[in-house]
Amino acid sequence: MDTAIIIIYTAALVVIFIYSLVQLSLLFNYIRAQKKLDNSPRFDLSKQAETPYVTVQLPVYNEKYVMDRLLDNISQLEYPKDKLEIQVLDDSTDESVHTTATHINQLKETGLDISHITRKDRSGFKAGALKEGLKVAKGEYIAIFDADFLPGKSWLYKTIPYFKDENIGVVQTRWGHINRNYSLLTKIQAFALDFHFTLEQVGRNYNNHFINFNGTAGAWRKTCIEDAGNWEGDTLTEDLDLSYRAQLKKWKFKYLEEVETPAELPVVISAARSQQFRWNKGAAENFHKLYGRLLKDKSIPIKTKLHSFFHLLNSSMFIMMLLVAVLSVPVLYIKSNSSMFNWYFSIIAASGLSVIIFFICYWNMFKKIHGNGVSNFLEYIKMFFAFFSIAMGFSFHNSLAVLEGHFGKRSDFIRTPKFNINSLTDSWKGNKYISKNISKSTILEALLMVYFGFGIYSAFTLEDFGFLVFHLMLFFGFSFVFYHSVTTNYK
Repeated sequence: MDTAIIIIYTAALVVIFIYSLVQLSLLFNYIRAQKKLDNSPRFDLSKQAETPYVTVQLPVYNEKYVMDRLLDNISQLEYPKDKLEIQVLDDSTDESVHTTATHINQLKETGLDISHITRKDRSGFKAGALKEGLKVAKGEYIAIFDADFLPGKSWLYKTIPYFKDENIGVVQTRWGHINRNYSLLTKIQAFALDFHFTLEQVGRNYNNHFINFNGTAGAWRKTCIEDAGNWEGDTLTEDLDLSYRAQLKKWKFKYLEEVETPAELPVVISAARSQQFRWNKGAAENFHKLYGRLLKDKSIPIKTKLHSFFHLLNSSMFIMMLLVAVLSVPVLYIKSNSSMFNWYFSIIAASGLSVIIFFICYWNMFKKIHGNGVSNFLEYIKMFFAFFSIAMGFSFHNSLAVLEGHFGKRSDFIRTPKFNINSLTDSWKGNKYISKNISKSTILEALLMVYFGFGIYSAFTLEDFGFLVFHLMLFFGFSFVFYHSVTTNYK
């Protein structure tokens, strides 16, 4: 039994180490990208002849709290009115569909070309709504925004010009966060997303590896969508799916780190959990749907195939993380009670390199957004440990999502509730879309909290403190997730 535990534990550590090396290579790409001058061809939108027709699609579903904010914001986009169309793709089943219709009619009176497109059923969910709107879209280019996104007035002028390069199929912008400092939960989400939208997206795009349209805050060339096979709703991440199919068709993606599109982060853990579940399961689904095609394509470089492997299996790292966490307690006892593995524990100490690599990678992201200096570095250290603690607290929930994706279990697209949280004084209480059900996984997370509490206790009884910090982080992470999953008074 001891040998089996050691083998599984080691295998998980090795996978995590290889993943950290992939992230390190993206860091090197990111650093090189900062020195590269962008000479991309661009439309001159001051010339009417070069100004293309654009359709803005707003896929929404029961967005009572943010629809007015969304429509008011989108109506302020600066672009010639005779070249701009707005589609509100409304799958709502509540009273918001009526208030939205009223608001749209008011905007029409200002001369805005805006339409309210509804469907009798939600087949295909968001992908189905986007596909339905595309049938009647007038634009050559399709900009997409989820209900909680607030693009700046000049957003179209900053993005559409890059489509002058006929090989560009997508222009994606970086997400911002209007409620980053609302709570520890929003800070942690912002920390994770900032890493993806700086180091990962830039690092992959710089070296022409596959990246993904992030479902919102980006624009597509209409012919690219059609050439790639159009939107499909057979995975929970239709954006990742279409992105890979488009790049397999040799379309290029343009990522604009300097263009920030603000959005609202989930402020309650039930909303964050549903979002995490969808993203992590969808990534696993897309691995099975797409990676075989990519692997067989001889025109795609080996490096790109490697990066795509870890990109599509990114969420599967939660399984590795959970294995390392759960097995660390019996490994602690093996270490204390069996001298035959002393040589092993001397070697396995090198696994700490993974932590160092992640620390360096995330610091480069953090200082790019928040700045350098001692105070920011100290704040970064706090955020780094808080982020990884809570990420590990989510590891059981997210591992279930990943396993469902790998084993092909079907589930509906569950939207993330929006709250219209703009400042620290805003409250989410009373939001009708919040799920207050306690899932079975929450009970198991409570048991894991107790389990890692036992790990902390074991450090003192065995007088071996090698895993103490790790178990403290795990105990905090699972406590955080469990507590905020069962309480309703969390801000």
